[in-house]
Amino acid sequence: MLASFLITLREGLEAFLLVGIALSYLAKLNARQYNKYIYLGVFVGLLLSLVVAVVFQVVVDQFSNELYRNYLMAGILTFATVVLTYMAIWMQNQAKNQVAQMQQDVSDMVSSGNLFGLVFLSLLAVLREGFETILFFSALMYSNFGEFSTQDALIGAVAGLLLSLAIVWLMLRTTRNVPLRSFFRWTSLLIIVIAAGLLSSAVNMLQAAHVLPILHAQLFDISHILDDRGVFGTFLRALFGYNSSPGLLQLMVWGGYMVTFIFFWNRGYKQA
Repeated sequence: MLASFLITLREGLEAFLLVGIALSYLAKLNARQYNKYIYLGVFVGLLLSLVVAVVFQVVVDQFSNELYRNYLMAGILTFATVVLTYMAIWMQNQAKNQVAQMQQDVSDMVSSGNLFGLVFLSLLAVLREGFETILFFSALMYSNFGEFSTQDALIGAVAGLLLSLAIVWLMLRTTRNVPLRSFFRWTSLLIIVIAAGLLSSAVNMLQAAHVLPILHAQLFDISHILDDRGVFGTFLRALFGYNSSPGLLQLMVWGGYMVTFIFFWNRGYKQA
């Protein structure tokens, strides 16, 4: 639940913030009559996201062969890791430029009467975040080997979207400063930890497909301290990819990823 909550909170914040900025800028330009085109783009973006989710699931279900399914799962997990890492580290450095570009685009479209452009602007913002959310949910499902609770994930996802909407509304409707920089920093760190777990699961899938060597099947076993199939262990496995008896290659990949990208995460925010 927490992983889905965190992901939709981050994705929702970006989508709602961009749409909210567009609406606020239209108000500043005394062009509120164009609001309906922004709302139309949001609706179409949500609809297309649902279509992508259905098509994605249908494609995945076609892979009945276990070997090819392992390939597909490993690909999804790896791609999700790359996108999560990008979102957590580099995208935040572009936040200010992205907002300025959004305002400039809205201004240009209003002055030229480009109504389609306004629809497409909000559609793209929502569709991009919707696609990323679908990708992350699929990766979480495959990384937990059937232990992923759809009900809990949906509850967490809805809660994340509602909170992100409330935060954006607060930012745009009041003069109070919401400390988004600190919020993004620490949620980015959690997302890096989640991405490390997804990458470790991708290694496991590639080992099952005999693409990567096993090296050492079980480096150690601390299940007597914290079993990854127990109540709390299952929670940690779902959120961070915790494994009470990891293989050598999985642990090396997980540790290498954590050390590398926590370094970039820390350096990026020191330079910001």
